Amino acid sequence: MSACQYSYRSLRALGVCNGPPEYSDVSAFQRPAGTTRNFAWSSDGSTFAYAESNSVTVTRADSHEVLCTVDVPAVVTVALSPKGSFFSTWERMVKTADGSQHKNLRVWSTNTGQEVASFTQKSYDGWDLQYTEDEMRAVRCVANEVHIYDTSDFTKGIADKLRADGVAAVSLSRGRNPSVAVFVPESKGAPASLRTHHLETLSSVNAQKTFYKADKVQIKWNQSGTMLLFLTQTDVDKTGKSYYGETGLYLMSASGAFDCRVTLDREGTIHDFTWSPNDKEFVVTYGYMPAKTTIFDHRVNVVHDFGISPRNFVAFNPQGRLLCLAGFGNLAGEIDIYDRKTLKKLTTFDAPNTSTCQWSPDGRYLLCATLSPRLRVDNGIKLFHHTGALVHVQDMEELYQAGWRPADASLFPFRQSLSPAPAPSAQYASSTPTKPPVKAMGAYRPPGARGQPASNLFKREDEGGEPHVFQASPARNEPIEFGPRKPRTIPGMAPKDATQSNQENGKSKKKKEPKTPRPNRRNGTEDPDSSFLAPDTGPNSPAPSTGPATPARASTPSTPMRPPAVQALNDSNNNIVSLSPEDKKRRALTKKLSSIQQLKDRRARGEKLELTQIQKISAEPDVVKELKELAALDLNGKA
Repeated sequence: MSACQYSYRSLRALGVCNGPPEYSDVSAFQRPAGTTRNFAWSSDGSTFAYAESNSVTVTRADSHEVLCTVDVPAVVTVALSPKGSFFSTWERMVKTADGSQHKNLRVWSTNTGQEVASFTQKSYDGWDLQYTEDEMRAVRCVANEVHIYDTSDFTKGIADKLRADGVAAVSLSRGRNPSVAVFVPESKGAPASLRTHHLETLSSVNAQKTFYKADKVQIKWNQSGTMLLFLTQTDVDKTGKSYYGETGLYLMSASGAFDCRVTLDREGTIHDFTWSPNDKEFVVTYGYMPAKTTIFDHRVNVVHDFGISPRNFVAFNPQGRLLCLAGFGNLAGEIDIYDRKTLKKLTTFDAPNTSTCQWSPDGRYLLCATLSPRLRVDNGIKLFHHTGALVHVQDMEELYQAGWRPADASLFPFRQSLSPAPAPSAQYASSTPTKPPVKAMGAYRPPGARGQPASNLFKREDEGGEPHVFQASPARNEPIEFGPRKPRTIPGMAPKDATQSNQENGKSKKKKEPKTPRPNRRNGTEDPDSSFLAPDTGPNSPAPSTGPATPARASTPSTPMRPPAVQALNDSNNNIVSLSPEDKKRRALTKKLSSIQQLKDRRARGEKLELTQIQKISAEPDVVKELKELAALDLNGKA
């Protein structure tokens, strides 16, 4: 199924009235014969282009008149300028026969179908030129420079350029006085930076922000082009708390009058963020799942907190009246719709396996599509009203792209009260009864726990469970788990204490009494280190003394036992004497000789030794020499 087929089917009526969309095909549009994997609209919705395997066709959106068709071998994607005067194509890099660089980025004139410019663009990220709203200037990021082109005549080459060593991303703002945001990642210990320049005066810096932990950036301007939000991200989280790197969100004005970091009160990744169409607010969803969603004003003050829920997608409708919070990707696909005016939830519905979600230009419908190759099954589109009603379903064998035709949001103002849901489409209404109902399976529960409320151990935080707290290993500076440590319990069974368990088993456990220190047989005193001396129980051990009994001593507090790590010896009077440095060295060398002898025995038995073990054996003469030197020092000291 071609990608552009649905895009023309879906929204023909929404561009001219506030009624429900028409779901029939547009008869004036000539469906392409081959498979199309990519299409593009101009920002004003006047021009439409789609790419086939080896060609690109551009048509007018109203009359569907074909403006031009150009042959482009192995085209991958296509893009249109804001007013549709130019379109760009990108091909994969190939080696040319003459060894010259392949000009895989090509710019074409929509009216004539002639190529007006070509460039070498290796990376697919940010491949297209960025145009001003009046299409008078085009911006392109190259190695260490930002180039500005005059679109009236591309043959003149670069009209202006900005030198920026290490530049990785460029973003052009909207509005009549556009600005350029230039991002340079951190390198060789220097912090990353983001600067803004006015397009007409590139040499001067209007605003600048430096920061660390930024390998790449995602920039979003407000509609007037006066402020921007940018999300910084690293590929690796050095703290070990996340597989997806570290993220940070910053707000900055294009003029430099205000900039700050958006402080978030929940630890974890920033999943999504977006501006409100009123340019005064933005919404962020962030933190470990279940994530938290908050609305901030343009001075980073909290306006409203939506609480925690499994959501990773946020989108205002074009009028700014409704807000969509959804959980896609590895989440279940739940969608919440809020009224921004009252901050109340209107509805919650499910759209599982959604690959793309977009508001309609009139702000009343949500398009949820399942695309290939993200998912190879259940491809198609679903149209939901903002009240949660499913009004249309279109199943397709393979769907690569889906989207609404752009339109001016001011043509569809919202009334004081929200409109009710329209009747479902005839196609969806007729096919719904034939589909078997889907039975909700839920999570598996063992037979002994069925029919009982679930334990809080298995609930999410937003469902009443305990909050997840990051814990680090005390022995190593590494993370070990997320969540509080809990004893092992059987789901559905009340825990038993030790007393109750012993009484049921008819057993009583007694505490072990501490052992009394053994008396010293030589002088009748207690040896505090006697616990470390093995008792002499061999066949040649002396018999117990039969002499007069030693008088009993007054009871004294027992000396606490020292750990085996304490290095000490007993002298002739059984007094504790600490080892001297020479004794410690002699003992270490003796131990090393013993291990060397063991290795020599293993080699004599035919065992294969490692290189480090062979080197250890070769060091035996040095060990013997050191022992002899220590013995000589002892003799000299006694003399």
